[in-house]
Amino acid sequence: MVVQTELSEAEVDRVFHALATSTRRDILRRTIEREQSVSTLATEYEMSFAAVQKHVAVLETANLIVKRAEGRERLVRANPEMIARARALLARYEELWRSRIARLDDLLAETPRSGPADTTGTTNPQQGD
Repeated sequence: MVVQTELSEAEVDRVFHALATSTRRDILRRTIEREQSVSTLATEYEMSFAAVQKHVAVLETANLIVKRAEGRERLVRANPEMIARARALLARYEELWRSRIARLDDLLAETPRSGPADTTGTTNPQQGD
């Protein structure tokens, strides 16, 4: 089985949009810990059930969570595969910035060169004649 690791631009946009709200990040955290019903999740927030459902829908669209029906309940759990793919993307960004900082550190560590050479052939007037 081949597992796709690269996220498409659309997937990246959906993931970052989904994680842009603290409520959605908290829902994701709770569903990483254990599978929960949407109604149980809704009791944890001072907002309507419909508002929590909308947050869950955004996370589901980003494929960060998976929702399944069990009887009349809708159970939600985190999708570890997509979380791992998002983590890999962030690790690539981190590596990019670390390499740029390392190059900057190397440039700053180089010994400074002496000033431009005097190519006019004149002597320094402060050196006495």
